[in-house]
Amino acid sequence: MPATRDRPERVGNGLDRYCGWVQIPFSGSPRSSIGVEWELELVDHETGELRSGASEILDRLAHRGGEHPKAKYELLESCVEVITGICSSVGEALADLHETVEEVRGEAGALGLELMCSGSHPTTDWATQQVSPNPRYHQLIDQMQWMARQMQIFGVHVHVGVQSGKKAVSIVNGLTAYMPHLLALSASSPYWVGTDTGLASYRSKVFEGLPTAGPPYLLSGWPEFEEFMETLITAGSISSIRDVWWDIRPHPDFGTVELRMFDGLPTLLEVGVAAALSQCLVEMLSTQIDRGQTLPVPHIWIVRENKWRAARYGLDADIIVDDQGGTQPLRQSLTELLAELEPVADRLGCAEQLAGTHEVLARGPSYQRQRRVAKNHGGDLHAVVDSLIDEMRTGRPAVVG
Repeated sequence: MPATRDRPERVGNGLDRYCGWVQIPFSGSPRSSIGVEWELELVDHETGELRSGASEILDRLAHRGGEHPKAKYELLESCVEVITGICSSVGEALADLHETVEEVRGEAGALGLELMCSGSHPTTDWATQQVSPNPRYHQLIDQMQWMARQMQIFGVHVHVGVQSGKKAVSIVNGLTAYMPHLLALSASSPYWVGTDTGLASYRSKVFEGLPTAGPPYLLSGWPEFEEFMETLITAGSISSIRDVWWDIRPHPDFGTVELRMFDGLPTLLEVGVAAALSQCLVEMLSTQIDRGQTLPVPHIWIVRENKWRAARYGLDADIIVDDQGGTQPLRQSLTELLAELEPVADRLGCAEQLAGTHEVLARGPSYQRQRRVAKNHGGDLHAVVDSLIDEMRTGRPAVVG
């Protein structure tokens, strides 16, 4: 029986075909739900270097012979990703994460491993790392070669529920104006294989080595998103929607906008800040759309330049704020944004987590704290690793003089 608008032909890879036209179903969320993914590094208790252990940990955590529902493989055997369920608030998501992290911590400790999180490990050479057994990751390595093999990087992803694909594309476009704010606050990868890169977020530059990573294309609407995906899947450039790793992307299966530009965050407090900012920004833009407003969208060249400035200078960046090249200190722009989001946070019940941004600003994002620790210890990056482990254990950014 031929496909009709009411009876789609399922063609795989997340696509349906209606009368010759490929469509991507979007599982819209009626409310601003939230989900978080946190990539945890496994480091040797004695050496502080990354060490394989994900398979053993996940085998120990397996429930009744199946996979743990909230602890997963990532690209490297020295990483375990913990994920939340669909949560109604940031506080609920943080409690969910904490429970799974403690499960992982218990099994890691039995193997002589510690947990930490940063955008990049300060000292470990990526060439020493083992790829996890998931066939998808071995296929990625085979296809991308060194561009994927060197992905010894770690991040945090936040999903926020939206009602439709049409709205998701508009919100993704609007969110690009806030990428430097989110990246600078989370920047935690100043070091790469024992060397200070001079950047606040080297991870963001490493990740851009993949052909479908980096800032999102500014699309006209959901039909153009469907066209984009059909082109790449038909051409064999990607196997599914999951292979598009934009910094911000619509996630049709989950019915969310996914914010992916965050470096790995060392503390639960900072994960809460990232989640609160994400939920509030999506909610703010969604409300503006509902009121009939057209979201302002910066030119792509401004988006890319501002991302570079945040990756290089972190919170000390001056970002471009208009088409004439006018700039504003990122710290000032972030302070103004927080004031704008406070009423939104009150409505969503995440005011406490949003307020945590002020603590991060006072103590400095992770890239600043790491450099201060290194300076205080004569450049010893093993001391930096120790501080990251301690921060994850306590859940709050350390005060580093």
